[in-house]
Amino acid sequence: MLLKNLIEKMDYTLVKGDENVEIKTLVYDSRKAEEGSVFVALKGAVSDGHKYLLDVIEKGASAVIVEDVTDELKEKDVTIIQVKDTREALALSSAAYFGYPAKELSTIGITGTKGKTTTTYMVKQILENAGIKTGLIGTIEIINGKENIPAVNTTPESYLVQKYFRDMVDNGLKCVVMEVSSQALKYKRVFGIEFDYGIFTNLSPDHIGPNEHDDFEDYLYSKSLLFKHCKQGIFNIDDENYERMVKEADCKVETFGFSENASLRANDARLINENGVLGVAYKLTGLLEMDVMIDIPGSFSVYNSLTAISICRHFGVSKEDILKALKTVKVKGRVETIKISDKFSLMIDYAHNAMSLESLLTTLKEYKPKRLVCLFGCGGNRSRDRRFEMGEISSKYADLSIVTSDNPRKEEPEAIIEDILVGVKKADGKYITIIDRKEAIRYAIENAEEGDVIVLAGKGHEDYQEINGKKYHMDERELVADVVKDGNFIK
Repeated sequence: MLLKNLIEKMDYTLVKGDENVEIKTLVYDSRKAEEGSVFVALKGAVSDGHKYLLDVIEKGASAVIVEDVTDELKEKDVTIIQVKDTREALALSSAAYFGYPAKELSTIGITGTKGKTTTTYMVKQILENAGIKTGLIGTIEIINGKENIPAVNTTPESYLVQKYFRDMVDNGLKCVVMEVSSQALKYKRVFGIEFDYGIFTNLSPDHIGPNEHDDFEDYLYSKSLLFKHCKQGIFNIDDENYERMVKEADCKVETFGFSENASLRANDARLINENGVLGVAYKLTGLLEMDVMIDIPGSFSVYNSLTAISICRHFGVSKEDILKALKTVKVKGRVETIKISDKFSLMIDYAHNAMSLESLLTTLKEYKPKRLVCLFGCGGNRSRDRRFEMGEISSKYADLSIVTSDNPRKEEPEAIIEDILVGVKKADGKYITIIDRKEAIRYAIENAEEGDVIVLAGKGHEDYQEINGKKYHMDERELVADVVKDGNFIK
């Protein structure tokens, strides 16, 4: 590829060199620079790529894309492209490098504080049921049609977004649904993509602090950027920040929620607790009408499913395909029900801080279980305050807390548990400590009573336990299966 083709969508200044130079690779990590590379110098919260310009030139880079140009850089034998924002430049050059794959896909971007992960899986399941091959980019993994790649960030860097899009196109996919984080919008990881559908789930204070967002206003503004770069916007009308989000939008607008003014409305919502499975049901009216049932607990499941239906309606998906998908969809580690008995319910959830644990336990309390049992631990080499807080929350809402090990890292599990118990003893719930997580799960299952709801909190989709700097395989689904084989519990 010629450099001029890579930078064709940018506003830039050619400081030195030749736009017709041939380039072999596009990189933003100086360690990956080689003969024939174009290096984009990103300015980040922690590091500045401009520091490594001389290194990449020494490795044979053909060109560099920069914001700042020094006299020392001008003296080097390299083509220099200067731009106002190298993050925008990386996004635009990455799209060109991979042949603008977004143009070959129907693109769905979902933003909001909560619900993104579950909703992306719901959308994927519904569209796949209807025969529309769909990729996914999100917090848990990237699904490109041939492999599932564990995720590092909710939304990857722009180069990787475009690479994954290209892989999806090459693998025969027609659509992609992705979580779009506030950080991704703020740092231009999806810059230059005009989404076919942009979705707003909800907004509450989160990700505010050093290296994230200065304040709630910055957080809200970053989220709103999605709706300046999409064709059809779909919004949760019930959220208190709905009006502010819509005000910033440059797209068509549809809404969902419980409000009478919503384009798609949920009516007569009710909780379902049948044969060890917790879920919700409601009547859908407005642009589409049908009775909906989901085997995922909590009123938030109504919103997640409304979001998915609002999106998939635009693809002409049948009611039957929608209902079938919503009845069977599972999201790994997100109130994921493991059906082992008709007498009690067991689920796995990623709740690993006080806020998420409180939200989870208060949701499950609404089902009025005979006992709510919460099995959890806390990570080592992390804030001790989190341990006190989670212990108190579990003891406050759960009838029984089973305190066990999580990822102890380089701390002693016993010391972490002692910290958790400081919080547990601030409330009046019963508790027991069992360090070995498998044995803790065995205790929970073998001592389950009819009508119990048991939640294994903290690990979620993780399939490892980190001890002394090493990750050992440990998947709670497998631990549950091993216990179930012994059969010492009420069926």
